[in-house]
Amino acid sequence: MKVTVAGQHVPYVPLLQKLLGDAFRVEGITSLPATGPMETDVLVTTRLSADEASRLRCQLLQAPGAGMDAIALAAIPKDTRVCNVYEHEIPIAEFVCHAVLEQAIFQQPTPPMDAAHWPRAYLERPFHDEALGKRAAIVGFGAIGRATAARLRALGLHVTAVTRRALPEEGADAVHPVSELASLLPQVDVLVLCCPLNEQTRGMLGERELAAMKPDALLINVGRAPLVQEQPLFDALQAGRIGRAVLDVWYHYPAAGQQELAPASLPFHTLPNARCTPHISGWTHGLLARRYAFMARNIERLRTGQPLQNVVQ
Repeated sequence: MKVTVAGQHVPYVPLLQKLLGDAFRVEGITSLPATGPMETDVLVTTRLSADEASRLRCQLLQAPGAGMDAIALAAIPKDTRVCNVYEHEIPIAEFVCHAVLEQAIFQQPTPPMDAAHWPRAYLERPFHDEALGKRAAIVGFGAIGRATAARLRALGLHVTAVTRRALPEEGADAVHPVSELASLLPQVDVLVLCCPLNEQTRGMLGERELAAMKPDALLINVGRAPLVQEQPLFDALQAGRIGRAVLDVWYHYPAAGQQELAPASLPFHTLPNARCTPHISGWTHGLLARRYAFMARNIERLRTGQPLQNVVQ
């Protein structure tokens, strides 16, 4: 059985080959062919245009991540199954907790600790905040949202799940529909975005919503950058209308081989109240091990005729 791994995931071909064994032939290609049918048994990729999807001839498209917004699902042939994989909820939830604790504990720079400064640093040490009792709203309550809620509640935060379904959710102190998000914002200390990007959620936070937030509120975006309108976010941070933002997802991503590209049209990295990270919240050694083990099991299920897991369509 032939497995083709495309794009940025090519370095992990040896890992997948080792997990699958000799019954499979795993090959990597840096880019998909520009013309003609793409024939393989399994294609592993995070990006697929409508044209590429229409030329796909395979049994399984296995996305090596959870997000499907860069894959033209509607153009994929009906006889091709599509699956994704999670396993990133653990490190992303830890990343969010770090952001919350950093905001509470390290709001001011740590003073020098040499002999000349230590007496004054000790005697004049400022009070810092606590996470206990803060109110967090988590927009999107899938695997990431639930894992994040469990950890934030363990720190003593009150957690509101903001979901499309707005049904009672185990692991949340309260549940509200997305349509009520704007009315919740004035009471929220920590706003975590981890929902999918689609036509309903694109630009869901704009000038009006940001203006409704507390002036010391913390915004953490580990979902997709376009959930928040770029210019209003920059303006709100620059003017101090919200306290801080931790941004791990971006408006622009480099294509293969691209040497120069700004992550956003505006210089968020210059703002003292913006913590900018290069999409690292879920990027751990443990993530790779779990994801590729899951994908190998799913591909083996395909070979042996067992039901596939995490079927998208």
